[in-house]
Amino acid sequence: MTKIASWNVNSLKARLPHLIDWLEQAKPDVVLLQETKMSDDVFPFMEIKAAGYEVEAAGQKTYNGVAVLSRRPIEVKTNRLPGGDDDPQARYLEAVTGGIRVASVYLPNGNPVDTDKFTYKLSWMARLHNHARDLLATEEPFVLGGDYNIAPTDTDTHDPRAWAGDALCRPESRAAYRRIVNLGLTDAFRAVSRDPAYSWWDYRAGAWSRDEGLRIDILLLSPQAADRLQDAGIDRTPRGWEKPSDHTPVWCDLSD
Repeated sequence: MTKIASWNVNSLKARLPHLIDWLEQAKPDVVLLQETKMSDDVFPFMEIKAAGYEVEAAGQKTYNGVAVLSRRPIEVKTNRLPGGDDDPQARYLEAVTGGIRVASVYLPNGNPVDTDKFTYKLSWMARLHNHARDLLATEEPFVLGGDYNIAPTDTDTHDPRAWAGDALCRPESRAAYRRIVNLGLTDAFRAVSRDPAYSWWDYRAGAWSRDEGLRIDILLLSPQAADRLQDAGIDRTPRGWEKPSDHTPVWCDLSD
């Protein structure tokens, strides 16, 4: 069995002890990190390797940043999402490890929706759509996992009316997400559960204690990976720790 997880750590500098503790407790085989918020020259490669993981990173000072951790060797395929050669933002890292292709995805937030940030979000999603289509043509097993900054349906938000105008729930965002999924990808969590469940809770207003969240962290599986899906879930434990990330890990188990 191969356990693949994704976690937006919201600053690896602040959350490194949490990550090391969680790796020991959850024992994932592959981890996709987002929002590391650090450049590669200060990335904690040694600490993560000491925990038993190989690691590759695509960093950026203060903002964004993604990484792939694995118990097996990692072969990086690309550290930028194709189609945006002039895009400096570190939001995508794709690699092969243990016979499966994985990508850590940090999709733009897009707010406010009346600015270029929303335009950038939608254009980035169009690039992801095109790249996913190309990957599907290879007929290889792959997992595109990360913080999609999309709540795909109203079931994925605690208050659909309150979030209706936000970039994470706007019809344009959801339609762009559906176009990606409808290429033939499987949302691992939704393949095993139709229940409301969340992966992100605002730091403000007691959202965590009241379980008022959004499910925006998602593992999308190619058909060849989906055929191997055994289970999937959301690990709420780290969100309850002191000074946590506002996201919590999501995971899936694939048969070998």
